Order: sequence, then C-alpha cells, then structure tokens
Amino acid sequence: MKILVLGGGGREHALAWTLSREPGVKAVVCAPGNPGMAAVGRLASVDVGRPEAVLALAEAEGVDLTVVGSEMPLSHGVADVFAAAGRAVAGPSKAAAELEWSKAFAKAFMMRHGVPTAAFRVLDSVDEALAVVRSGELGFPLVVKADGLAAGKGVVVAEDAEATGQAVHEVMVNRRFGEAGARVVLEEFLVGQEASYFVLADGTSFVSLGSAQDHKRIFDGDRGPNTGGMGAFAPSPLVTPEVEQRILDEIVRPVLKGMQAEGRPFRGFLYAGLMLTATGPRVVEFNVRFGDPEAQVLLPLLDEDLSVLLAAATGGTLPTRSARFRDERHVGVVLASGGYPASAEQGVPIDGLDTAAAVPGALVFHAGTAMQDGRLCTAGGRVLTVVGRGASYGKAIETAYDAASRVHFANMQMRTDIGQKALG
Repeated sequence: MKILVLGGGGREHALAWTLSREPGVKAVVCAPGNPGMAAVGRLASVDVGRPEAVLALAEAEGVDLTVVGSEMPLSHGVADVFAAAGRAVAGPSKAAAELEWSKAFAKAFMMRHGVPTAAFRVLDSVDEALAVVRSGELGFPLVVKADGLAAGKGVVVAEDAEATGQAVHEVMVNRRFGEAGARVVLEEFLVGQEASYFVLADGTSFVSLGSAQDHKRIFDGDRGPNTGGMGAFAPSPLVTPEVEQRILDEIVRPVLKGMQAEGRPFRGFLYAGLMLTATGPRVVEFNVRFGDPEAQVLLPLLDEDLSVLLAAATGGTLPTRSARFRDERHVGVVLASGGYPASAEQGVPIDGLDTAAAVPGALVFHAGTAMQDGRLCTAGGRVLTVVGRGASYGKAIETAYDAASRVHFANMQMRTDIGQKALG
C-alpha cells in the first residue's frame, strides 16, 4: 500500500512515522511534510487547501490511500472530491466535518441527539452577545468561543462580566481569530477534569483509539493563554473502564447514529474533547481529525497496524472494538518558539536533535521546522514534540524531559509540568 499523508505538523509526522514502519506499507508520501517527515517518507509540494490539487497529486503518485491530518482540508471538502473520483481517503465529508468547523452546528447537533454538553447561546452580533453577558443567564466564569476554525486557539475563558465583554469585543470586533469570530458561542463553564477520547469510524462502526490528556495553556500550572497544545500524556488515568463505557454509550454511539440519520455519515478520526464532571462526561468540543499533540503520544502506543484500520474505515468494514495497545505510558512535551501563541519567532537555528533522539525510549516529532541554508530552523509556533516512553508515567516523564533538555534554540518555551497530573 502506498499512502499519502496530508499536512506538515507534529500530528502528521506521527502518522507518517507510524505508517512507514508497517509491513503492509511500501511507501509514504508527505504533502507538504516537514524535515522530520522527510526521514520516513518522500516530500511533495501541494496546497492542502485546494482539494482538486490534492486529488491531482494522489493520482499522479498512484497512492492507494490518502490520510488527512488537519482540519482545514476537510472543511474545504477534500474528502468529497476524493469520493467523487473514487479514491480512498481517511477523513470525513465537508458536511460531517462541520462538527469541528462550526461550533454552533456542533452544539445544536448535540442538543438534537441528547449528547451531554454545556448550556450555551449562539450569537451573531456584538449587541446580542453583550446582552446575554449582562443577563448572567449562563453564569460566570463564561467561555467565549469563535464559531469557526481558529487553529485550536479560538477559546477564551472569562472570569466575570467585564472580562467576558472584553473577550466578545476582541473576538467579534477586533477579529482576534479572524473570520472565525464573525459569530460566537457563549458557553457555561464546566467544572471537572479534561480528557480527550478518540475513535476511528467508518460511518456506523468504530474502533476505539483510547484516551489522552492535553495541556492547552502556555505556562506551568495551566496558566496563560490557550495554545494548540503544549504537551500530552496517554493513556488518561481518568478514563477508567466505567468512564470509557459512558463515553461510548452517551457520546460516541449517539454521535455516529445522529450523523448517519442526518445524512452526514462520519468516516475518519473523531476526537471528543471532554470534561469529566461530577455527573459524568460532557463534550467540550469535537474535532474531526486526530489531536495534536495527542497523536504523538497515542500512535506510538498502537500494537497493530494503523494502515489496516484505515483501509477498513474507508471501505466500511471496521469492526466495533478497541484497538490493541502496548502496555506503556507516553508523555509528550512541546517545544515552542519565542512569542508563541501570540506570534512565533522563525528562522532560529535548532541544535541537539540527534542527541535528543538517541535517548533510550525517546521520540522526536517535527512540527514547525524548516531547512534554511542547510540548517534546521524554527518555522512555526509549536516547533517539536519530544515524547518519552516508559512502563510508568514517572519513567515516561523522566525520559521526555531528559531528551527535551538536549534540544536548544533561542527563546525556546517549554512547560515543565507535562504529565504531572497522571501521577496524582
């Protein structure tokens, strides 16, 4: 099987690395890829936002399966274009992908199908949003979400009415998250502990891909602004067998059944961002692709071939079961550029990667990197994810930070508490 992996971040590097190691995969093409992905596949240039260009690349390369890594090509309908051409693609249709690219749609869908989530209001104007804030009907703190795609950063948690009003103004007037903020969702603040849960679906059946916990805030202790994710660990000790059963029965099955009933059968990776509350799991958000950095800690845990599962998902032949995993614990630490998440210093030389990768039990996945004048340099906000593997969370944390300490670039940012929640 020849596989095209679409994207160039840490998640896509983890996908390409995983697939390249499987006996049934003869070649991996990465588009546009990154320098780390060049070690496990051949890089090809394409505008991932143009579905017809992606299809032309897949046809020219003669690939058997295309795996879509990020949400943007899905929101542009790449899976629809591939389906019309009769080519296999792992990813949902544009209509099914609306679960991620419109938070307003996702909330209304959950209401229609009885999926547990927070109380909310969808507002199309600043005046309407501020009126809801003043009414206090959703309480405080209050969550302000840009309706559209915002690279994982379109959420502000505001402590009181004044802070919420400022957040609404930033999102809807100043367009802090671009056109994604033309409409906002105001949402009740849920109290509990966060976890992520993943499945691979073929429209009706699904394989459970397990749980992880992300660290969204930029600074230790979950302080500072939201990011695309500063680290993760897997599996989540919060997702006990009992909790997992509730996630499957109350969230995953109703979502797949509801999407099928609405004529939007869901095929591909479904990522449920959850708050585990005193009354049970409730959905914070859905993503329609694997998480980043969760993919970097979950995919190396797989103890079966991902390519086989993906082929079954595209062919509609997935059995409903749990994937097989190694009995290990994985912790991933993101190394970010100076200025992130507000901005990102680029073109800064990176040193120490070979030394980091040589640490026993460590893996290094590239995200925002590029070659400049023969040197590896930063080229984005989140630059690398350094993963530690071990028999315990403690050992995995030790390995991850040992390897991360060997990487150097100017103004590098790194949280020092990734994985500590697992020890509790």
